[in-house]
Amino acid sequence: MFRFEHVNYWWGFTAIPFLILLFLLFLQWKKGIAKKIGDERLVSLLTRNYSPKKVWIKFTMIMLAFASITMASMNLQKQGKTENIKRKGVDVMLVLDVSKSMLAEDVKPNRLEKAKQLLSLLINKLENDRIGLVLFAGRAYMQMPLTTDHSAAKMYIQNASPNVVPTQGTVIAEALTMADNAFNSKEQKYKAVVLISDGEDHDPDAEKVAAKMAKEGVMINTVGIGSPDGAPIIDPTTKELKKDAEGHTVISKLNEAELSRLSEETNGIYLRLGNIDDALITLTQQLDSVEKKSLNDTEYVNYQSYFQWFIAAALLLLLLEFILPERKMKLV
Repeated sequence: MFRFEHVNYWWGFTAIPFLILLFLLFLQWKKGIAKKIGDERLVSLLTRNYSPKKVWIKFTMIMLAFASITMASMNLQKQGKTENIKRKGVDVMLVLDVSKSMLAEDVKPNRLEKAKQLLSLLINKLENDRIGLVLFAGRAYMQMPLTTDHSAAKMYIQNASPNVVPTQGTVIAEALTMADNAFNSKEQKYKAVVLISDGEDHDPDAEKVAAKMAKEGVMINTVGIGSPDGAPIIDPTTKELKKDAEGHTVISKLNEAELSRLSEETNGIYLRLGNIDDALITLTQQLDSVEKKSLNDTEYVNYQSYFQWFIAAALLLLLLEFILPERKMKLV
């Protein structure tokens, strides 16, 4: 089975239509210049050795080379040998608040960046577990379903920002529901949630969802980030302090009470994120307490990459384009 390691580089192909358009405009410009030079027959005589066909061939070679470079950057791979392994683990859904209030700097560098640091380190401790990721603000999005691909989870977490969820707010209930739907509904254990938020906006439905999840055997562990005293929010676009409708500076405060109730409802724990190392130890111990299940998993040992063939093709095409003249060949 083939796959692209960096499929997100496909956007390189979108440049090709624009390059073709620019080339056509360039040809039109050259025709216009030729007409302004003088007598059309004289111009035709002076350019009698010019080959429009070869110009198109050279341009086609450049476009094919560009496409080959894009393919190389995507890195086509073929699955190598596979190995069936057994592991014991749990399913852990990471639920991260990416609302603009998470940009408050009452923790350094800001709430969101510190939360991302914690999650990246936590993933390293969950090597035998399946991990999924939900991002939420005014809406919740399933960023990644449960998987053993921990490197992908780290990538999604690293790229998490308020721009991912344009609608603002804190819909914890919707985020928890989405996380719950990712689990196997037939199992009554082996399931845990790690929710990181400042809990700023009270969500009245969140406790109802938590109670439902508790009956399904899901443990919710909540991590509060920020300070109860609060801090202003710097808008990333304007670089100015966020203000309310009356012009007052908005102060975002940590809502520990709501986050604590969610964890208590499901026999989980609540902790305020201060020292990352301490929080990591606490969360790891808590997740280790969840009963683990034996799983048969297929892990790909390696992939064979083919990017070098596309690079070679691109270099060959560019070399041929360089040595191919635009003039017609003269027969001796």
